Amino acid sequence: MYLFSINAVSKTTQGDFKEGEEVPFIVYIDFVDLFGAEQLAKLFVMKEGFRDVNIDKRKHLDNRVLADKKSGLGKDPQIQEAKEKGYCVQAFNAH
Repeated sequence: MYLFSINAVSKTTQGDFKEGEEVPFIVYIDFVDLFGAEQLAKLFVMKEGFRDVNIDKRKHLDNRVLADKKSGLGKDPQIQEAKEKGYCVQAFNAH
């Protein structure tokens, strides 16, 4: 699984985000290939109505770490969602 720290610009005013506002995201992608995971992360953010998607940071999580219930990562709801459906997109209101 890969975790990406992403910034993207809102295409329109939606929810708490104004048109043109830069919004930070954490995107969780359960995919074996880094290049493919990056492309999927960008597409999922664009699907939510954002443009100018830039990946700032990327991190690979080993399956052993994900399976470790003691580390806390194994219990994380976003990681659980990504394991179930292949991805999870989490937006934040401010940097």
